[in-house]
Amino acid sequence: MNEFRVKQKLMGSSFELLVVAENKEKANKLLQMGIEEIKRLENLLSEFNPDSYTSRINSNAGKKAVIVENEIFRLLERCKRISTISEGSFDITVGPLKKLYNFKNSILRIPEKKTIQHTLRKIGYHNIELSSDDFSVYLAKMGMYISFAAIGKGYAADCVKKIWQKEGVKSGYINASGDLTAFGTKPDGSLWKMGITNPDNTKEILFYIPVSFASVATSGDYEQYFIYNGKRYSHNINPKTGLPLQGIKSVSVISPSAELSDALATAVSVMGRERGIDFINQLPNTHCVFITEDNQTFFSQKLDLQYENQN
Repeated sequence: MNEFRVKQKLMGSSFELLVVAENKEKANKLLQMGIEEIKRLENLLSEFNPDSYTSRINSNAGKKAVIVENEIFRLLERCKRISTISEGSFDITVGPLKKLYNFKNSILRIPEKKTIQHTLRKIGYHNIELSSDDFSVYLAKMGMYISFAAIGKGYAADCVKKIWQKEGVKSGYINASGDLTAFGTKPDGSLWKMGITNPDNTKEILFYIPVSFASVATSGDYEQYFIYNGKRYSHNINPKTGLPLQGIKSVSVISPSAELSDALATAVSVMGRERGIDFINQLPNTHCVFITEDNQTFFSQKLDLQYENQN
């Protein structure tokens, strides 16, 4: 058995897919199946594709309900469930707030308070109305729109893993811009490892998290942050206040599901260190790592780590 991999830009991110297989021919077929599945989901979910379900739902906000496929409906149900348990820290309706900020500039400008307050009226997962009778979705307020950016890559990784496992694959991983979903082991029997990088030097690995049948997702500001009045701000927005997050450079969440890890990484970033770790400690088989703005590292309970100097 050998490792076979492919890299490709999908969903606006750099994906690396790897399978452990007997030969190159079989591996290439499996890798292509993975790529096609991610492309399929991108077409369904992308807010930038005018024909996607996401775009149809958004363009009809405040007007009428849109009937969607069962797959999209169930994903929206799970999004609302995560929003509920995180008390709104994860919210796929946060998009209008992000439009208030020009994160492409190096200088951050905070909008006026009244502008933020006005926009907050369009935010709220509770305004996503779902009808299981006909699988319809209705955004109750004009100007609302949803985005799967904080959960879509994780969902795609779970889908690819499921397809591979149905095909008999015992080991492999999906790496979506550093978010790792792995199952099984390497050909030599050792575990896959996810490196947590130093937010101030992304070429330096602080420690490794052994991963098998689990997913690690990271939300951080080390790739994109801004200084405003001497304070460091993330490009992530708090859906409750409308303001960019501060105080945390990086949050990594480990759970059995890529979808869940992806969403929770955003949620606990919004919650902050103390609330976030307490929240994660209450969830089964779920862990997290916080790196604060002053480079202190905090861990949830029972997290198994391998430090760089031990490898």
